[in-house]
Amino acid sequence: MDTWELLTHPVRLRVVHAMSGGRTLTTSQLCARMPDISKATVYRQVGLLAEGGVLEIDGEQRVRGAVERRYRLRGELALIDAETAASASLEDHRRVFATAMAALIAEFNVFLDREHDGSIAESVGYRQHALWLSREELADMISELRRTIVARMANEPTPERAQYLLSPILFPLEEPAARAEQGPGVTP
Repeated sequence: MDTWELLTHPVRLRVVHAMSGGRTLTTSQLCARMPDISKATVYRQVGLLAEGGVLEIDGEQRVRGAVERRYRLRGELALIDAETAASASLEDHRRVFATAMAALIAEFNVFLDREHDGSIAESVGYRQHALWLSREELADMISELRRTIVARMANEPTPERAQYLLSPILFPLEEPAARAEQGPGVTP
């Protein structure tokens, strides 16, 4: 199974999220983190990620006569490269977007089902902004966001840190006016 197929499954995507930040977790710990998914499904998806090289075994220990493995994410393999994304069909993009939304909704529901101290509003944001950007302005903004996010992706879990799921979604709502006026297939 290739990386595209491995990472475009909602449960496997959630496992990758859970394992980020240098964490090592057992399949039992992953099951506790994803109570909405059957244990059999979590075990099966962890097995596929391990077979595909996205997860690696970090250690083993005996627990009540069974071997329990700790897994670690191989971050360099948990990415879909730009070339693969660029060669994807429109249907592939639709399917991956739906997968990402399904994982996001599932993670949000697990969050809502946890006990809260009344501070949900401090932890959650739903902002959407329609921006007018030239191609250059868009490239600058993406570079700025990427620098900001990547600088924090290496953060490891500590007692002071909570894991947050940030899901930037960006797509044009319409064609630039100059291109739309010139007709389809014409690039200014």
